[in-house]
Amino acid sequence: MEEKFFLGRQPILNRIQQIVGFELLFRSAESLHAANILDVQAASASVIVNALSQFGFQDVLGRHKGFFNVTYEMLMSDEVELLPKESVVIELLETIIADKEVLARCRTLKSLGFTLALDDHVYSPSFAEIYELIDIVKVDVLEVPADELKPMIQKLRAWPVTLLAEKVESAEQYLFCSELGFDLFQGYYFARPVVLRQKKLDVGKLAMMRLMQQVMADTELEEIEETFKQNPGLTYNLLRLVNSVAIGLRVRIKTLRHALMVLGMEQLKRWITLALYAGKDDNGVQSPLLEMAAMRGKMMELLVLSLRTGGKEHADRAFMAGVLSLIDVLFEDSMEELVGKLNLVEDVRAALLQRDGLLGGLLTLVENVEQTDFSGVNEQLEESGLSLEQLLSAQLETISWSDRLSTTL
Repeated sequence: MEEKFFLGRQPILNRIQQIVGFELLFRSAESLHAANILDVQAASASVIVNALSQFGFQDVLGRHKGFFNVTYEMLMSDEVELLPKESVVIELLETIIADKEVLARCRTLKSLGFTLALDDHVYSPSFAEIYELIDIVKVDVLEVPADELKPMIQKLRAWPVTLLAEKVESAEQYLFCSELGFDLFQGYYFARPVVLRQKKLDVGKLAMMRLMQQVMADTELEEIEETFKQNPGLTYNLLRLVNSVAIGLRVRIKTLRHALMVLGMEQLKRWITLALYAGKDDNGVQSPLLEMAAMRGKMMELLVLSLRTGGKEHADRAFMAGVLSLIDVLFEDSMEELVGKLNLVEDVRAALLQRDGLLGGLLTLVENVEQTDFSGVNEQLEESGLSLEQLLSAQLETISWSDRLSTTL
């Protein structure tokens, strides 16, 4: 009998705010119902290997590296060697003791070409020999007191390890960790709304907001084109996005006018909204906020389609609700203010402001998936009438779709 799985992914970013990997968490369908699920630190080796084999390494990992927690038992098992060494990082859980057997096993895995990391690690002289073999040291910045972080980092710098700050939950925390010398950062800090404050209006953001208002109000294409002309960077990102994802067109879209004429209003709304996120920073289509917004939208679209309620129009509204769910972060304004300026249909408004209705429930489900909130995922699956198979299928298709967003053209 085939085992059923839930897949969780937590993003890992570098110093220039690009996603370089995901910590991957697998849970079997049965464990979703367990009362102690939050205490379970890692799936078994067989769960991970079977899941990757069953669904395809590339489909699960996407274009990024996958970070996996391993227990002592998994570390020592032969199954761990079945993981694709070029695509994974093996994380030794903090419960693993630095004894001779562990040291020998790390040497073997390193000789085979695996990348090794220490999870939730606190510096210890007993790990001195293992540090020689470790590539990445992950530090839980919420658990280690701030005044102890700097001296601990200085000690770890005696070895050529990459330092990763995990549980980074705000822009302030990111800056603090960056200044301390961390190289990688794990968490959704880039998707947290900033503290609102009075400041000079950003001309670029005003143009972006005007563009969003226009597409939501079905404005004439000529007016939309004129707004694009005032923001050339968005034109570039729109064309990259449109050309990087299969949309059933036989010819490559080369100009803004071509895109506006060929796509049709619903597709145009999608790509313009995504282009706004792509235009947020220097990373363009590598923007982590774009990836997150796009994945929310695509997953919600696929889940609505799998429910067979309302057809393509309902799926289009689901996509927009998912993508727009991060505009408060994008524009650094309240969701209430922004939604009030947009001509949104009622179920999209209710989803964004109150998480009400079917779309609100699906948005909550997708957010639970992002946060690897297993009990929340299970509750929302039951409420929406979706199965774990439908969720996983939507996840894998979404990962594949979002990978194509970053295609270099």
